[in-house]
Amino acid sequence: MPSLKTWQLIAGSAALGLALSVATVSAAGPWDSGQRTAERDRVASWGRTGGADHGAGPLPQAAPSAPGVLGAVGPGVPRGQAAAASGGLAAVLGPLLADRALGTVRAASVVDTATGQVLYEAGARDAMTPASTVKIATGVAALAALGPEHRIRTSVAQGAAPGQIVLVGGGDPSLTARKKAPAGSGGSLVALAADTAQALKAAGTASVSLGYDDSLYTGPARHPIGVNPNLAPVTALTADEGRPDESVSGPVERSEDPSKDAARAFAALLAERGITVTGEPARAKVPQGAAQPLASTLSTPLAGLVERMLTHSDNDIAEALARQTALASGQPASFEGAERAVAARLASLGVDTAGSRFADGSGLNRADKVSAGLLTGLLAKAADPQRPELRPVLTGLPVAGFTGTLRARNAGASPAAGLLRAKTGTLTGVNSLAGTVVDSSGRLLAFAFLTSNSPGPEGAEKALDKLAAAVAAAS
Repeated sequence: MPSLKTWQLIAGSAALGLALSVATVSAAGPWDSGQRTAERDRVASWGRTGGADHGAGPLPQAAPSAPGVLGAVGPGVPRGQAAAASGGLAAVLGPLLADRALGTVRAASVVDTATGQVLYEAGARDAMTPASTVKIATGVAALAALGPEHRIRTSVAQGAAPGQIVLVGGGDPSLTARKKAPAGSGGSLVALAADTAQALKAAGTASVSLGYDDSLYTGPARHPIGVNPNLAPVTALTADEGRPDESVSGPVERSEDPSKDAARAFAALLAERGITVTGEPARAKVPQGAAQPLASTLSTPLAGLVERMLTHSDNDIAEALARQTALASGQPASFEGAERAVAARLASLGVDTAGSRFADGSGLNRADKVSAGLLTGLLAKAADPQRPELRPVLTGLPVAGFTGTLRARNAGASPAAGLLRAKTGTLTGVNSLAGTVVDSSGRLLAFAFLTSNSPGPEGAEKALDKLAAAVAAAS
Protein backbone atom coordinates (compact mmCIF):
# COMPACT_ATOMS: atom_id res chain seq x y z
CA MET A 1 0.00 0.00 0.00
CA PRO A 2 1.39 3.45 -0.84
CA SER A 3 2.94 5.47 1.96
CA LEU A 4 1.34 8.55 3.45
CA LYS A 5 3.80 10.75 1.53
CA THR A 6 2.78 9.17 -1.77
CA TRP A 7 -0.84 10.00 -0.96
CA GLN A 8 0.19 13.52 0.04
CA LEU A 9 1.87 14.05 -3.31
CA ILE A 10 -1.21 12.81 -5.16
CA ALA A 11 -3.43 14.97 -2.98
CA GLY A 12 -1.32 18.04 -3.57
CA SER A 13 -1.19 17.52 -7.32
CA ALA A 14 -4.92 16.87 -7.47
CA ALA A 15 -5.73 19.96 -5.44
CA LEU A 16 -3.61 22.09 -7.71
CA GLY A 17 -5.12 20.68 -10.88
CA LEU A 18 -8.69 20.88 -9.63
CA ALA A 19 -8.33 24.33 -8.14
CA LEU A 20 -6.81 25.85 -11.24
CA SER A 21 -8.90 24.38 -14.04
CA VAL A 22 -9.90 20.79 -14.56
CA ALA A 23 -11.28 21.80 -17.93
CA THR A 24 -7.89 22.91 -19.21
CA VAL A 25 -6.26 19.56 -18.45
CA SER A 26 -7.81 17.85 -21.45
CA ALA A 27 -6.71 20.77 -23.60
CA ALA A 28 -3.05 20.56 -22.58
CA GLY A 29 -2.22 19.71 -26.18
CA PRO A 30 1.20 19.20 -27.69
CA TRP A 31 2.94 21.37 -25.07
CA ASP A 32 2.24 18.76 -22.40
CA SER A 33 5.47 17.84 -20.61
CA GLY A 34 6.21 14.63 -18.75
CA GLN A 35 5.65 16.32 -15.42
CA ARG A 36 2.26 17.63 -16.48
CA THR A 37 1.29 14.26 -17.98
CA ALA A 38 1.76 12.60 -14.60
CA GLU A 39 -0.19 15.39 -12.91
CA ARG A 40 -2.98 15.11 -15.49
CA ASP A 41 -3.25 11.37 -14.85
CA ARG A 42 -3.55 11.99 -11.13
CA VAL A 43 -6.18 14.67 -11.58
CA ALA A 44 -8.22 12.61 -14.04
CA SER A 45 -8.32 9.65 -11.68
CA TRP A 46 -8.84 11.60 -8.46
CA GLY A 47 -11.66 10.76 -6.11
CA ARG A 48 -12.28 11.63 -2.49
CA THR A 49 -10.96 8.28 -1.29
CA GLY A 50 -8.33 7.15 -3.78
CA GLY A 51 -5.99 7.88 -6.63
CA ALA A 52 -4.00 6.37 -9.46
CA ASP A 53 -1.05 4.10 -8.84
CA HIS A 54 1.61 4.87 -11.45
CA GLY A 55 3.93 2.07 -10.34
CA ALA A 56 3.76 -1.68 -10.60
CA GLY A 57 1.45 -3.79 -8.47
CA PRO A 58 -2.24 -3.80 -7.56
CA LEU A 59 -4.33 -0.68 -7.31
CA PRO A 60 -4.19 0.98 -3.88
CA GLN A 61 -6.99 0.90 -1.35
CA ALA A 62 -8.71 4.06 -0.17
CA ALA A 63 -6.53 6.44 1.81
CA PRO A 64 -8.64 7.82 4.64
CA SER A 65 -5.63 9.63 6.07
CA ALA A 66 -5.24 11.85 3.01
CA PRO A 67 -6.28 15.46 3.73
CA GLY A 68 -9.32 16.96 2.08
CA VAL A 69 -8.41 18.92 -1.03
CA LEU A 70 -11.64 20.14 -2.59
CA GLY A 71 -11.80 23.23 -0.41
CA ALA A 72 -9.29 24.87 -2.72
CA VAL A 73 -11.86 24.80 -5.52
CA GLY A 74 -14.53 26.77 -3.74
CA PRO A 75 -14.85 30.42 -2.79
CA GLY A 76 -12.62 30.03 0.27
CA VAL A 77 -13.26 29.64 3.96
CA PRO A 78 -15.73 31.93 5.70
CA ARG A 79 -14.39 35.37 6.69
CA GLY A 80 -14.35 34.57 10.41
CA GLN A 81 -12.42 31.35 9.91
CA ALA A 82 -10.02 33.11 7.54
CA ALA A 83 -9.32 35.80 10.14
CA ALA A 84 -8.65 33.14 12.75
CA ALA A 85 -6.31 31.33 10.38
CA SER A 86 -4.51 34.59 9.69
CA GLY A 87 -4.00 35.20 13.40
CA GLY A 88 -2.75 31.66 13.86
CA LEU A 89 -0.24 32.08 11.05
CA ALA A 90 1.12 35.28 12.58
CA ALA A 91 1.62 33.53 15.90
CA VAL A 92 3.56 30.72 14.24
CA LEU A 93 5.46 32.54 11.50
CA GLY A 94 6.54 35.57 13.54
CA PRO A 95 8.95 33.68 15.82
CA LEU A 96 10.23 31.52 12.94
CA LEU A 97 10.94 34.61 10.84
CA ALA A 98 13.03 35.99 13.72
CA ASP A 99 15.53 33.12 13.42
CA ARG A 100 19.03 34.64 13.21
CA ALA A 101 19.95 32.07 10.56
CA LEU A 102 17.80 34.08 8.13
CA GLY A 103 20.08 37.11 8.35
CA THR A 104 19.34 40.70 9.20
CA VAL A 105 16.69 41.53 6.58
CA ARG A 106 13.59 39.38 6.08
CA ALA A 107 10.31 39.72 4.23
CA ALA A 108 7.30 37.44 4.05
CA SER A 109 3.95 37.16 2.31
CA VAL A 110 1.25 34.47 2.46
CA VAL A 111 -2.01 34.76 0.50
CA ASP A 112 -5.03 32.58 -0.20
CA THR A 113 -4.99 32.13 -3.97
CA ALA A 114 -8.75 31.51 -4.17
CA THR A 115 -9.74 34.75 -2.43
CA GLY A 116 -6.64 36.91 -2.71
CA GLN A 117 -6.80 37.50 1.04
CA VAL A 118 -3.46 38.31 2.67
CA LEU A 119 -3.03 35.82 5.52
CA TYR A 120 0.35 37.06 6.72
CA GLU A 121 2.88 39.67 5.70
CA ALA A 122 6.04 41.27 7.03
CA GLY A 123 7.92 43.74 4.86
CA ALA A 124 5.95 42.31 1.95
CA ARG A 125 6.42 45.42 -0.20
CA ASP A 126 10.14 45.84 0.40
CA ALA A 127 12.17 45.27 -2.77
CA MET A 128 14.95 42.77 -2.10
CA THR A 129 17.43 40.70 -4.07
CA PRO A 130 15.43 37.55 -4.90
CA ALA A 131 18.15 35.29 -6.35
CA SER A 132 16.57 32.50 -8.42
CA THR A 133 13.03 33.15 -7.22
CA VAL A 134 13.03 35.88 -9.90
CA LYS A 135 12.57 32.99 -12.35
CA ILE A 136 8.90 33.00 -11.29
CA ALA A 137 8.63 36.50 -12.76
CA THR A 138 10.56 35.43 -15.87
CA GLY A 139 8.20 32.50 -16.45
CA VAL A 140 5.04 34.53 -15.92
CA ALA A 141 6.22 37.27 -18.28
CA ALA A 142 7.19 34.81 -21.03
CA LEU A 143 3.91 32.91 -20.84
CA ALA A 144 1.90 36.13 -20.79
CA ALA A 145 3.79 37.41 -23.83
CA LEU A 146 3.89 34.28 -25.97
CA GLY A 147 1.49 31.66 -24.58
CA PRO A 148 2.27 28.10 -23.45
CA GLU A 149 2.20 26.54 -26.92
CA HIS A 150 4.76 28.85 -28.51
CA ARG A 151 7.81 27.13 -30.02
CA ILE A 152 11.13 28.69 -30.99
CA ARG A 153 12.41 27.94 -34.48
CA THR A 154 15.94 27.09 -35.62
CA SER A 155 16.25 26.96 -39.40
CA VAL A 156 18.58 26.50 -42.36
CA ALA A 157 18.33 28.85 -45.36
CA GLN A 158 20.21 29.51 -48.57
CA GLY A 159 23.04 32.00 -48.06
CA ALA A 160 24.08 34.96 -50.17
CA ALA A 161 27.15 33.23 -51.61
CA PRO A 162 26.83 30.43 -54.20
CA GLY A 163 26.68 27.04 -52.56
CA GLN A 164 26.27 28.52 -49.07
CA ILE A 165 23.70 27.57 -46.48
CA VAL A 166 23.13 29.42 -43.19
CA LEU A 167 22.14 27.97 -39.82
CA VAL A 168 19.84 30.58 -38.26
CA GLY A 169 19.41 30.65 -34.49
CA GLY A 170 16.09 31.64 -32.96
CA GLY A 171 17.17 31.42 -29.33
CA ASP A 172 15.95 27.87 -28.59
CA PRO A 173 17.42 26.86 -25.19
CA SER A 174 16.31 23.24 -25.72
CA LEU A 175 18.32 22.85 -28.95
CA THR A 176 20.50 19.74 -28.81
CA ALA A 177 23.14 18.12 -30.99
CA ARG A 178 22.78 14.80 -29.20
CA LYS A 179 21.34 11.86 -31.04
CA LYS A 180 19.04 11.16 -28.10
CA ALA A 181 17.28 14.26 -26.84
CA PRO A 182 18.18 14.75 -23.14
CA ALA A 183 14.87 16.24 -22.00
CA GLY A 184 12.08 15.10 -24.29
CA SER A 185 10.90 16.82 -27.43
CA GLY A 186 12.77 19.91 -28.45
CA GLY A 187 14.89 21.47 -31.15
CA SER A 188 17.22 18.86 -32.67
CA LEU A 189 20.27 19.61 -34.80
CA VAL A 190 20.27 15.91 -35.68
CA ALA A 191 16.80 16.08 -37.22
CA LEU A 192 17.59 19.44 -38.79
CA ALA A 193 20.72 18.00 -40.43
CA ALA A 194 18.76 15.04 -41.77
CA ASP A 195 16.08 17.29 -43.30
CA THR A 196 18.68 19.69 -44.68
CA ALA A 197 20.69 16.89 -46.28
CA GLN A 198 17.55 15.49 -47.86
CA ALA A 199 16.65 18.90 -49.32
CA LEU A 200 20.16 19.47 -50.64
CA LYS A 201 20.35 16.04 -52.26
CA ALA A 202 16.94 16.57 -53.87
CA ALA A 203 18.36 19.73 -55.43
CA GLY A 204 21.47 17.87 -56.62
CA THR A 205 23.79 19.54 -54.10
CA ALA A 206 26.42 17.46 -52.31
CA SER A 207 28.86 20.15 -51.15
CA VAL A 208 28.20 23.43 -49.32
CA SER A 209 29.84 26.07 -47.19
CA LEU A 210 28.18 26.74 -43.87
CA GLY A 211 27.41 30.08 -42.29
CA TYR A 212 25.64 30.73 -39.01
CA ASP A 213 23.47 33.64 -37.95
CA ASP A 214 23.04 34.43 -34.25
CA SER A 215 22.20 38.10 -34.74
CA LEU A 216 18.70 37.84 -33.25
CA TYR A 217 20.15 38.64 -29.83
CA THR A 218 21.95 41.93 -29.29
CA GLY A 219 24.19 43.45 -26.64
CA PRO A 220 26.76 41.55 -24.59
CA ALA A 221 26.43 37.78 -24.62
CA ARG A 222 28.30 37.45 -21.33
CA HIS A 223 26.30 37.94 -18.13
CA PRO A 224 27.51 40.82 -15.92
CA ILE A 225 28.84 38.29 -13.38
CA GLY A 226 31.41 37.20 -15.98
CA VAL A 227 32.54 33.67 -16.74
CA ASN A 228 30.49 31.36 -14.55
CA PRO A 229 29.78 27.61 -14.64
CA ASN A 230 26.09 28.30 -14.00
CA LEU A 231 25.47 30.05 -17.32
CA ALA A 232 26.80 29.97 -20.88
CA PRO A 233 27.19 33.13 -22.98
CA VAL A 234 23.66 34.08 -23.99
CA THR A 235 23.39 33.69 -27.76
CA ALA A 236 20.56 32.99 -30.19
CA LEU A 237 22.30 29.79 -31.34
CA THR A 238 23.38 27.41 -28.59
CA ALA A 239 23.26 23.62 -28.51
CA ASP A 240 23.04 21.73 -25.22
CA GLU A 241 23.47 24.98 -23.27
CA GLY A 242 27.12 25.09 -24.32
CA ARG A 243 27.88 22.07 -22.13
CA PRO A 244 30.96 20.08 -23.18
CA ASP A 245 29.81 16.91 -21.39
CA GLU A 246 26.62 14.86 -21.10
CA SER A 247 25.18 16.89 -18.21
CA VAL A 248 21.75 18.49 -18.56
CA SER A 249 21.70 20.67 -15.44
CA GLY A 250 23.95 22.04 -12.74
CA PRO A 251 27.21 23.97 -12.91
CA VAL A 252 29.83 22.96 -15.48
CA GLU A 253 32.42 24.83 -17.54
CA ARG A 254 30.74 26.18 -20.68
CA SER A 255 31.70 26.88 -24.26
CA GLU A 256 33.38 30.23 -24.89
CA ASP A 257 31.60 30.51 -28.27
CA PRO A 258 28.34 28.52 -28.21
CA SER A 259 27.21 29.76 -31.62
CA LYS A 260 30.30 28.58 -33.46
CA ASP A 261 30.35 25.29 -31.56
CA ALA A 262 26.71 24.66 -32.53
CA ALA A 263 27.56 25.35 -36.18
CA ARG A 264 30.53 22.98 -36.02
CA ALA A 265 28.31 20.26 -34.56
CA PHE A 266 25.79 20.85 -37.35
CA ALA A 267 28.53 20.60 -40.00
CA ALA A 268 29.61 17.24 -38.57
CA LEU A 269 26.02 15.99 -38.64
CA LEU A 270 25.69 17.03 -42.29
CA ALA A 271 28.91 15.19 -43.13
CA GLU A 272 27.52 12.04 -41.52
CA ARG A 273 24.60 12.32 -43.93
CA GLY A 274 26.66 12.61 -47.07
CA ILE A 275 26.95 16.39 -47.41
CA THR A 276 30.47 17.79 -47.69
CA VAL A 277 30.96 21.04 -45.74
CA THR A 278 33.92 23.03 -47.03
CA GLY A 279 35.93 25.22 -44.68
CA GLU A 280 35.09 26.35 -41.15
CA PRO A 281 31.60 27.70 -40.32
CA ALA A 282 31.59 31.49 -40.32
CA ARG A 283 29.09 34.17 -39.36
CA ALA A 284 26.77 35.07 -42.22
CA LYS A 285 23.40 36.67 -42.89
CA VAL A 286 20.48 35.31 -44.83
CA PRO A 287 19.68 37.67 -47.76
CA GLN A 288 16.57 39.79 -47.41
CA GLY A 289 13.65 38.28 -49.29
CA ALA A 290 15.26 34.83 -49.27
CA ALA A 291 13.13 31.83 -50.18
CA GLN A 292 11.55 29.57 -47.60
CA PRO A 293 14.03 27.77 -45.32
CA LEU A 294 15.43 24.46 -46.50
CA ALA A 295 14.52 22.93 -43.13
CA SER A 296 13.64 23.88 -39.58
CA THR A 297 13.30 22.41 -36.09
CA LEU A 298 11.13 23.61 -33.20
CA SER A 299 11.85 23.94 -29.50
CA THR A 300 10.06 22.33 -26.64
CA PRO A 301 6.79 24.29 -26.20
CA LEU A 302 7.17 27.29 -23.94
CA ALA A 303 5.18 25.62 -21.14
CA GLY A 304 7.75 22.83 -21.00
CA LEU A 305 10.63 25.29 -21.05
CA VAL A 306 9.14 27.20 -18.13
CA GLU A 307 8.63 23.99 -16.16
CA ARG A 308 12.16 22.79 -16.78
CA MET A 309 13.57 26.22 -15.87
CA LEU A 310 11.76 26.21 -12.52
CA THR A 311 12.24 22.56 -11.59
CA HIS A 312 15.99 22.59 -12.20
CA SER A 313 16.62 26.34 -11.69
CA ASP A 314 18.02 26.43 -15.22
CA ASN A 315 19.73 29.78 -15.78
CA ASP A 316 20.28 29.27 -19.51
CA ILE A 317 16.57 28.74 -20.13
CA ALA A 318 15.75 31.72 -17.91
CA GLU A 319 17.91 34.13 -19.90
CA ALA A 320 16.53 32.77 -23.18
CA LEU A 321 12.93 33.25 -22.01
CA ALA A 322 13.66 36.81 -20.92
CA ARG A 323 14.94 37.58 -24.42
CA GLN A 324 11.98 35.89 -26.06
CA THR A 325 9.75 38.14 -23.96
CA ALA A 326 11.72 41.13 -25.23
CA LEU A 327 11.29 40.05 -28.85
CA ALA A 328 7.55 39.54 -28.36
CA SER A 329 7.33 43.03 -26.84
CA GLY A 330 9.21 44.85 -29.59
CA GLN A 331 12.29 45.35 -27.42
CA PRO A 332 15.92 44.49 -28.29
CA ALA A 333 16.82 40.95 -27.28
CA SER A 334 19.46 42.07 -24.78
CA PHE A 335 19.72 42.22 -21.00
CA GLU A 336 18.40 45.80 -21.07
CA GLY A 337 15.60 45.06 -23.51
CA ALA A 338 14.53 42.01 -21.55
CA GLU A 339 14.48 44.03 -18.33
CA ARG A 340 12.07 46.56 -19.83
CA ALA A 341 9.90 43.91 -21.45
CA VAL A 342 9.52 41.73 -18.35
CA ALA A 343 8.66 44.72 -16.16
CA ALA A 344 6.07 45.98 -18.64
CA ARG A 345 4.51 42.55 -19.14
CA LEU A 346 4.12 41.97 -15.39
CA ALA A 347 2.65 45.44 -14.87
CA SER A 348 0.09 44.69 -17.57
CA LEU A 349 -1.16 41.80 -15.44
CA GLY A 350 -2.15 44.23 -12.71
CA VAL A 351 0.45 43.24 -10.11
CA ASP A 352 2.32 45.84 -8.10
CA THR A 353 5.86 46.09 -9.53
CA ALA A 354 6.86 49.20 -7.55
CA GLY A 355 10.55 49.11 -6.69
CA SER A 356 11.17 46.04 -8.83
CA ARG A 357 14.05 45.54 -11.22
CA PHE A 358 14.62 42.60 -13.57
CA ALA A 359 18.28 43.05 -14.48
CA ASP A 360 18.38 39.49 -15.79
CA GLY A 361 16.06 36.52 -16.17
CA SER A 362 17.92 34.07 -13.97
CA GLY A 363 18.48 35.87 -10.67
CA LEU A 364 22.27 35.65 -10.85
CA ASN A 365 22.44 39.45 -10.91
CA ARG A 366 22.27 41.05 -7.47
CA ALA A 367 20.75 44.13 -9.09
CA ASP A 368 17.46 42.22 -9.40
CA LYS A 369 14.87 43.53 -6.94
CA VAL A 370 11.41 42.17 -6.18
CA SER A 371 9.14 42.08 -3.16
CA ALA A 372 7.64 39.09 -1.39
CA GLY A 373 4.23 40.57 -2.20
CA LEU A 374 5.03 40.65 -5.92
CA LEU A 375 6.01 36.99 -5.89
CA THR A 376 2.82 35.88 -4.14
CA GLY A 377 0.86 38.14 -6.47
CA LEU A 378 2.38 36.41 -9.49
CA LEU A 379 1.74 32.95 -8.02
CA ALA A 380 -1.87 33.92 -7.36
CA LYS A 381 -2.19 35.08 -10.98
CA ALA A 382 -0.85 31.70 -12.13
CA ALA A 383 -3.48 30.01 -9.94
CA ASP A 384 -6.31 32.08 -11.40
CA PRO A 385 -8.66 29.86 -13.47
CA GLN A 386 -9.08 32.84 -15.80
CA ARG A 387 -5.34 32.70 -16.58
CA PRO A 388 -4.73 29.08 -17.68
CA GLU A 389 -1.82 30.20 -19.87
CA LEU A 390 0.17 30.93 -16.69
CA ARG A 391 -0.42 27.54 -15.10
CA PRO A 392 3.02 26.06 -16.02
CA VAL A 393 4.55 28.43 -13.47
CA LEU A 394 2.86 26.34 -10.78
CA THR A 395 3.26 22.90 -12.33
CA GLY A 396 6.97 23.58 -12.88
CA LEU A 397 7.74 24.35 -9.24
CA PRO A 398 9.79 21.60 -7.54
CA VAL A 399 7.84 19.37 -5.14
CA ALA A 400 9.14 19.23 -1.57
CA GLY A 401 10.82 15.93 -0.85
CA PHE A 402 10.38 14.67 -4.41
CA THR A 403 11.68 16.70 -7.36
CA GLY A 404 14.24 19.19 -8.56
CA THR A 405 15.89 21.58 -6.14
CA LEU A 406 13.47 20.54 -3.34
CA ARG A 407 14.14 16.80 -3.58
CA ALA A 408 16.02 16.78 -0.28
CA ARG A 409 14.15 19.59 1.45
CA ASN A 410 11.01 19.26 3.59
CA ALA A 411 11.17 15.54 2.92
CA GLY A 412 10.23 12.52 5.02
CA ALA A 413 7.91 13.33 7.91
CA SER A 414 7.62 17.03 7.14
CA PRO A 415 3.99 18.21 6.84
CA ALA A 416 5.07 19.93 3.62
CA ALA A 417 6.40 16.83 1.87
CA GLY A 418 4.49 16.28 -1.36
CA LEU A 419 2.15 19.20 -0.71
CA LEU A 420 4.52 22.11 -1.15
CA ARG A 421 5.89 23.32 -4.48
CA ALA A 422 8.43 26.13 -4.43
CA LYS A 423 11.28 27.89 -6.18
CA THR A 424 14.49 28.22 -4.23
CA GLY A 425 16.91 31.14 -4.42
CA THR A 426 20.52 31.21 -3.26
CA LEU A 427 23.34 33.72 -3.62
CA THR A 428 26.05 34.40 -1.07
CA GLY A 429 24.18 35.93 1.88
CA VAL A 430 20.83 35.76 0.05
CA ASN A 431 18.29 32.96 0.54
CA SER A 432 14.69 32.83 -0.61
CA LEU A 433 11.79 30.45 -1.10
CA ALA A 434 8.50 31.12 -2.89
CA GLY A 435 5.74 28.82 -4.03
CA THR A 436 2.41 27.22 -3.19
CA VAL A 437 1.16 24.74 -0.64
CA VAL A 438 -2.13 22.97 0.03
CA ASP A 439 -2.86 23.56 3.71
CA SER A 440 -4.64 21.14 6.03
CA SER A 441 -8.06 22.58 5.14
CA GLY A 442 -7.47 22.15 1.40
CA ARG A 443 -6.74 25.77 0.51
CA LEU A 444 -4.06 26.54 -2.06
CA LEU A 445 -1.84 29.17 -0.45
CA ALA A 446 0.94 31.17 -2.11
CA PHE A 447 3.91 32.19 -0.01
CA ALA A 448 7.22 34.00 -0.40
CA PHE A 449 10.08 34.42 2.06
CA LEU A 450 13.05 36.65 1.13
CA THR A 451 16.13 37.10 3.32
CA SER A 452 19.55 38.67 3.10
CA ASN A 453 22.80 38.92 5.06
CA SER A 454 22.45 35.35 6.32
CA PRO A 455 25.52 33.85 8.04
CA GLY A 456 25.38 30.74 5.84
CA PRO A 457 23.14 28.94 3.35
CA GLU A 458 22.61 25.72 5.30
CA GLY A 459 21.08 27.35 8.36
CA ALA A 460 19.06 29.76 6.21
CA GLU A 461 17.61 26.95 4.10
CA LYS A 462 16.57 24.99 7.20
CA ALA A 463 14.90 28.09 8.63
CA LEU A 464 13.08 28.73 5.35
CA ASP A 465 11.91 25.13 5.25
CA LYS A 466 10.49 25.50 8.76
CA LEU A 467 8.55 28.58 7.63
CA ALA A 468 7.17 26.74 4.60
CA ALA A 469 6.25 23.69 6.68
CA ALA A 470 4.41 25.97 9.11
CA VAL A 471 2.32 27.34 6.23
CA ALA A 472 1.57 23.77 5.11
CA ALA A 473 0.38 22.89 8.60
CA ALA A 474 -1.84 25.98 8.85
CA SER A 475 -5.61 25.48 9.06
